[in-house]
Amino acid sequence: MTTTLSEVINRDAPTAIHVQISEGIRARILSGEWPAHYRLKSEPELANDLGVSRGTLRRAITTLIEEGLLRQVRGRGTFVISTTIEPAIAQKLSTLSEDFAHQGIVATTKVLECSLETPPAPVAALLEVPQGGSVLKLVRLRSAERGPLVLLYNYVRTDLANGIELVDFEEKSLFGTLEGTYGLRIASARRTFSAQPAEGDVADHLNLEVGAPVQYLQQVTYLSDDRPVEYSDVWIHSGRLQMTSLLSRR
Repeated sequence: MTTTLSEVINRDAPTAIHVQISEGIRARILSGEWPAHYRLKSEPELANDLGVSRGTLRRAITTLIEEGLLRQVRGRGTFVISTTIEPAIAQKLSTLSEDFAHQGIVATTKVLECSLETPPAPVAALLEVPQGGSVLKLVRLRSAERGPLVLLYNYVRTDLANGIELVDFEEKSLFGTLEGTYGLRIASARRTFSAQPAEGDVADHLNLEVGAPVQYLQQVTYLSDDRPVEYSDVWIHSGRLQMTSLLSRR
């Protein structure tokens, strides 16, 4: 069982409290429990949880910022830094189903799994789901006439969308449901692209040889009040589908 951050503090130990806090945070980052782009609680909340002063907490956080493990964004909070280079490309947030419809591509959706479950620790961290909380796990395969195009794993906060597991996602879109049925205002998302070899279910569902290249997309979606609502892992058959960004300089 994962220990809470407050449990790493031993007030009888000779090591300074701020050092113990930075060691506890560092361990969570290096283990992957707090993944890249994970947002820490606000300083007042975290100091209260730990039972320490904000000054003590700030010393611990400053140490990790100087080490390159954390960064602070004015008005948004403190985040775990990615260990890879991620140049930002601004573009309109749209879903694959919306892009298919816009381009006149006829695609079918097959739901492979739709259930409530406890999310993996990195997903729970990015979605800010409390320990023991559940999410909707939605696994879908999108195909066109040429064959399977995209395998999607979505995780959705159910505290923001009660009963969403009952929706027929072969007929309805995820974002359309969140916005239309639940009245949630989706405002932004962070997408990270990388190349991966196809393995296991990804190779099977996309009809690829094991080790064949696929384009991988990871996304965290945020509401207008900056709360995360959805996390997704997406694998794209790059031989059948290419991603294009239309950008302007100004």
